[in-house]
Amino acid sequence: MNTRHVVLAALTAALSVGAAGAAHAANGKEKCYGVAKAGQNDCANTTGVHSCAGQSKVDNAPDEWKYVAKGTCKVAGGKTADEVKAEAVTRAGK
Repeated sequence: MNTRHVVLAALTAALSVGAAGAAHAANGKEKCYGVAKAGQNDCANTTGVHSCAGQSKVDNAPDEWKYVAKGTCKVAGGKTADEVKAEAVTRAGK
């Protein structure tokens, strides 16, 4: 594979994930971090260890996520995507 193919593959993957995320948001779901059971995450984790669904190794890892009904993440003991992003910004600023 040459560089062009790699870039096109990455772009295609990013666009498909974005479209899937928009569809889930429209269906009243949101990403919830820290609630996925081992092997039941919905996609890539935040640390970049893997990029696919079903590859989490432990229950409730803070960098793994799954879609839940909007408004239920806190009840399940997780953190929303916005909370995870805010924490990353705070850590980066220190």
